[in-house]
Amino acid sequence: MNGLRRGAGCGALLAALAMALVGCDKKSVTGPRLVYTGPLAETTNVLMLVSDSAKLKFQLTAPLEQQFENGDVLWPKGVEVKFYSADGKRTVINTLTAKYGKSDKAKNLYIMRGDVRVVNVPQEQRMNTEEVFYDKSKRVIYTDSAMFVKVTTPTEYLTGYGLTANQDFSRYRITKPEGIFAAPPVAPAP
Repeated sequence: MNGLRRGAGCGALLAALAMALVGCDKKSVTGPRLVYTGPLAETTNVLMLVSDSAKLKFQLTAPLEQQFENGDVLWPKGVEVKFYSADGKRTVINTLTAKYGKSDKAKNLYIMRGDVRVVNVPQEQRMNTEEVFYDKSKRVIYTDSAMFVKVTTPTEYLTGYGLTANQDFSRYRITKPEGIFAAPPVAPAP
């Protein structure tokens, strides 16, 4: 009986050893290969200052920034950009805010969405829309021709579809204007 048990034990040992050796074989993986496409880096409470020749050009702030492998950058929780005067005095000329922003590196384009507001501070001009593009190369702000826009100045309200403006929003053109309304006069402060 002892001989049988010893033989059975050796058989079990050999079977376990054989399975271990089989487990070491490389097996080919079938199915689609999973590739990570999420952000490579995330930064919170972003403050980015961009200058040229020691003169501040613009300042970008955002609660969250995500950077991707292709060079694109997202600001999924909102973004604010302040453009400064060219004279180097750090005077804010224009602001752009949105609930979502993206920098498309391949197109050299900023895309802003969700309650987008553009303000020319010195001229007190405001533009509201839901999506706007900023072409860094051409220094142009624009919307799709079907995008509703509202522009408010100290003397009028302008509405329509589609807009093209220069970077500081001092000159703009509404593609399909819908109405021009005189703003109500502001009562002087007592």
